[in-house]
This record gives sequence, structure tokens and C-alpha cells, in this order.
Amino acid sequence: MTERTEPRQTEIDTSIPHSARIWNYLLGGKDHYAVDRAAGDKVCEVFPGMVDITRHSRAFTGRVVRHLGHEAGIRQYLDIGTGLPTVDNTHEIAQRVAPESRIVYVDNDPLVLAHAQALLTSTPQGATSYLHADVRDPDAILTACAETLDLSRPVGLMLMGILGLVSDYDEARAVTVRLLDALPSGSYLALNDGSTTDPDYVEAIRRFNANSGAVPYTPRTPEQITGFFEGLELLEPGVTSCPRWRPEALPFGEPPEIAVHGGLARKP
Repeated sequence: MTERTEPRQTEIDTSIPHSARIWNYLLGGKDHYAVDRAAGDKVCEVFPGMVDITRHSRAFTGRVVRHLGHEAGIRQYLDIGTGLPTVDNTHEIAQRVAPESRIVYVDNDPLVLAHAQALLTSTPQGATSYLHADVRDPDAILTACAETLDLSRPVGLMLMGILGLVSDYDEARAVTVRLLDALPSGSYLALNDGSTTDPDYVEAIRRFNANSGAVPYTPRTPEQITGFFEGLELLEPGVTSCPRWRPEALPFGEPPEIAVHGGLARKP
């Protein structure tokens, strides 16, 4: 079943790059404009490893959702900062594991809104929904997502690469706490964000923030990223560089260390 929440209509500004469209470009997607490609290319000029970051971040999301579906038995997901549809979106992975899974996507990019039809596909047993909303407004997100999700039952809260767009750390922490407070015991927080572990990455983001005109992105230390999980039960191996979080078998040795750290934790 597909459920729709009527989002606020907005104009797509093609003169200003947007993080979701830049990310889509770096992932090899098709939903971006010249301004987004230019911004992505400038980042890659300073830091060619940015493409690896997007791909490993995407793979991390896949491993997390499969764990939540198979091992944790999660059947509801709130995916904030979903971005544009690519391959193996959250609902596709979750419903492959359990067709009855229900997923709410949240993003504030009007182009994502325009492509919501692609996201709003579902198995007959489950449901998907899309909310046009900002992560800085958790109360609005929680109110709207309750039309699709049963917030009395465990939810997998996914904040993948989104809290770096909330530049104030205390505000980002407060948003996370507010969202988790509304979810019951047995829910999970899956989170990753760019980290300060690679000086070249930090410099590339500094230049991006100074010159792109897009919403600034703030990499954080691994310790700060770990702070988002305070009060939760972190699953092994804790907060780590994303390729090293429960890596799948690879034929070419240990996975790389990249400047994106994340983890998965259960709400007691």
C-alpha cells in the first residue's frame, strides 16, 4: 500500500546547489542540475575521495537496514534526509526482508518532492510515505509520520549524513533527542556523518561551504558523532569509519578508512 502525506509545494531553485542533488550526482544518478554538478566537481578537485565517501555511505545504509530487518525485527523506518531515489532505497531493502515494512521518507529538497512518485512504491502488505519537512522541525515530522507509522511500536530512525547540515552541535543533539524521545523502547538509531579524520576532506568541505552557496555542511569528530548515541545501547563495533561497520566479505582485504563515521544503537 502507498500512503501519501500532502507536502508543502515549493519552487525548485536551479541557481543554488542542494546537498541531495550533489550527492545524487556523485553517486552516478541523473537528478541534478549544472549548479549541482559544478559544486560536486569542485569538491572532487580538492578531494577525489568524495565519490568513495558517497558509495561507502550508501553501502553502510544497506547493511544497517538489512541488520534491522533480519536480526532486530524492525518493520518501521523513519528515514530523514533520504535524498533522491537511487538503487536499493530503504523501502526496497526493508520490504525485501519483510514485505509488511512501513517506511516514511523525509527531505526538504523540492526536487525530491517532484520525484516522490518514484519513492512512493510499496509492496501490497507494507506502506511508504514521503514528507516534505526539515530535520530542524522534529515535532512536525513526528506528527506527520504518525499517519503511516505506529509510534507505539519500535522504529528504525535513520539520520544518514543529515545532521552535518545542522551546524550547531547542541541543536543537532537536541533534534536527535527529541526524535528518540517520541519512539518506544526497542527502537534503533542509525546515523552517520562526515568526520574530521581526513584533513583533505575537511579542506574540501571548507571550500564548498565558502563558495557553493548551498547550506553549509559541518564535519564532526568521531567523539561528537558518538555523542549522538548517548543513552543508547551501541551495537558492535560501535562508532567507526562506515566501511568498517560490519563489512561484508570482500576479496581484496580490509575495507578502507574514510572520513565518514557512523553506528547503530538500540533504545533501551
